[in-house]
Amino acid sequence: MRLGEVERLRGELAEFVADVFGSLPRRDQRRWGECYLRGLMLDGRRKSIQPMAKRLPDGNMQALQQFVNQSPWDPLPVRRRIAQRLREAIAPEVWVVDDVSFPKCGTASAGVARQYCGALGKRANCQVAVSVHAATDTASCPLEWELFLPEEWTSDHDRRRRAGIPDEVGHASKTRLALGLLDRLAEQGLAVPVIVADAGYGRSISFRLALEERGWSYVMAVDPKEIARLADAEPYQPAYGGLGPPTLPRYREAPRSLPGLVAETAVFQEVTWRQGSKGTMTSRFAVLQVRPSGKEAC
Repeated sequence: MRLGEVERLRGELAEFVADVFGSLPRRDQRRWGECYLRGLMLDGRRKSIQPMAKRLPDGNMQALQQFVNQSPWDPLPVRRRIAQRLREAIAPEVWVVDDVSFPKCGTASAGVARQYCGALGKRANCQVAVSVHAATDTASCPLEWELFLPEEWTSDHDRRRRAGIPDEVGHASKTRLALGLLDRLAEQGLAVPVIVADAGYGRSISFRLALEERGWSYVMAVDPKEIARLADAEPYQPAYGGLGPPTLPRYREAPRSLPGLVAETAVFQEVTWRQGSKGTMTSRFAVLQVRPSGKEAC
């Protein structure tokens, strides 16, 4: 947005800040919070403090830097209020668990590393955050997010200190971070709709089982190499031969890949899922209950 457009919204923005930043204890914190938001809304490639301060008529780099990095205010009530407002605004049909990446040029930003960057579609130097977005067919907005800290950051104490990473923050898998985000949202009293995710999360059997234990429904892509058995497969107990340790329960048939199970046992139906510009769009759809058999399922 251009400066004139942002200035015309100052009244509405002030009402937003009074609501969302109402938990901040000091007036000057709320003032610089409003200024920081205007900086984010303005056009410009770089959204760091120095270039934003230069674009704002009342920008003060030192004050904005202090608000973001040093001012003692708790961000959690702010994020919770934002999540409540967004949920009310779009009435989400699903929550989307995904990665959000931020390409970086340097090495000083917290969590920056050479890793897969969704924004660029390849491995690159970037930060990655795990996020939960509320979504419908027409809108999407973030509800919760947390920065992913690669393992290379766990033992580099000087680098952690320069980036301001607390000692108690260590490496955690993305699925573990995602589960923590979902738990925090549920603790706020938000109704959990269907959770959707790509194979980056769906391939984790422990993550899927954790969602089931919480009673949450989900739809996720999985790795086609994942092996499984049909849901009605039951292990049997072989007879003990009298030598060595007792025999363990086992299955009579080896697990198979998901594509193999689907090809052999699934019954497909053609379903219409959208009216496209070139006519009705259809897909073949089948439901098959399986029992995961990978190492993570043990």
